[in-house]
Amino acid sequence: MDINDLIIDDRQRGIFRVHRSSMTSMDLFRRERELIFEKCWIYVGHESEVENPGDYRRRTLAGRPLFLARGEDGKVRVFLNSCPHRGALVCRRAAGNASILRCFYHGWSFNTKGDLIAVPGEDAYGPGFDRGELGLKEPARVDSYRGFYFVSFNPLVEDLVTYLAGARDYLDLVVDQAESGMRVVSGSNRYTIKANWKLLVENSLDSYHLLTTHRTYVDYITGLGTDDSRATMAARPPGLARALGNGHCVGENIARHGRPIAHWHPLFGEETREPIERARVRLVKKYGEERARRMADTSRNLLVYPNLLVLDFVAITIRYIEPLAPGAMDVTAWHLVPREESGALLATRLDSYLTFFGPGGFATPDDVEALESCQEGFRASGNEWSDLSRGMLNPAPGTSDELQMRGFWRQWHANMQGRGRTNVQDGEPEERKTAAVSVSDIQGNAPAGER
Repeated sequence: MDINDLIIDDRQRGIFRVHRSSMTSMDLFRRERELIFEKCWIYVGHESEVENPGDYRRRTLAGRPLFLARGEDGKVRVFLNSCPHRGALVCRRAAGNASILRCFYHGWSFNTKGDLIAVPGEDAYGPGFDRGELGLKEPARVDSYRGFYFVSFNPLVEDLVTYLAGARDYLDLVVDQAESGMRVVSGSNRYTIKANWKLLVENSLDSYHLLTTHRTYVDYITGLGTDDSRATMAARPPGLARALGNGHCVGENIARHGRPIAHWHPLFGEETREPIERARVRLVKKYGEERARRMADTSRNLLVYPNLLVLDFVAITIRYIEPLAPGAMDVTAWHLVPREESGALLATRLDSYLTFFGPGGFATPDDVEALESCQEGFRASGNEWSDLSRGMLNPAPGTSDELQMRGFWRQWHANMQGRGRTNVQDGEPEERKTAAVSVSDIQGNAPAGER
């Protein structure tokens, strides 16, 4: 099928459909690697994961082995995990601390700045041998924003701040919740899904499936005797869906069950009430009532295009998607918390994370089953299109209206056609500034998004 015909985007009739070959074709998967993952900024890790000099963490990005490390000079760097000598992995463990990085194959050794500092039998080499040319290699571009590190294999990529566009404000809403900065809790949740990576992008932004796919979670919350019922949840305000430019998208909702940062709920226990109330006072004093209300009283599911999700919901989850094949992906999730949190408040946040997002939680197994079911269903011949038209003609699109998924798909389609970014007519106007968003917008008074 021609690349130009993979998406139907009919604004007049309110029809948006995606051809399912985009989730099954190996040719399109290879094209994604070339035109998206080799061109865009890709998330590699958080600064807190390499807290001390010598700390390192292995990663795989778009099939490439890398690692990030903090040097003895305190600077965080990212290296290709391949010895310049014969190509063996330099870092073979998932994480660790070392002042010298030594390749196990022939013993070439590097410092934490990537310099080649020792070569066994170096006197056997000729006068043209230059250690300076044989240090560890870095990706073409490395940069960070508020502690989130990204790399790009494209030397001509635009600067990271420009690339992040409207997603910056939503990252700020996460980071600014903390008094002393954020940290990633040790450990991760890693799993494989036998489905196309773009299905998890959709799923992570989608509020429409909550009451059906996660009915067990709704029943659990209702059974705790809180002031919410299934009917109340079904009638909740529609929230706010936005396309943020460059494929980044977000859904933002009023929090119904409290948030550990600064919105107390009986679910958290009486012992957490005082520290949560103190945190709210601090946020109001520092950022003002309106911004503090957005941090404390709303949850948000943010996509940083193409494959990073920051889910600031019952807890803060960093979710990275590594595409493996048209029908397979690896997923790694980390839990992000304020550095200053401890005791009952931290325990409450960790429990909230595991209860919903954990490997045995209420949400993750449901979503894995749903996505693998979709991938299996794609084998049915004669049913070639997936529909994402919900709310397309709604002048105030909510988080169940699929605008945020359409924003992702429009950017994906532009990239697959060889275009760098969507034009204004391809999605929500980029001049809609996130700073203008208020809690009343999120409650259902959002300005028009697609018309």
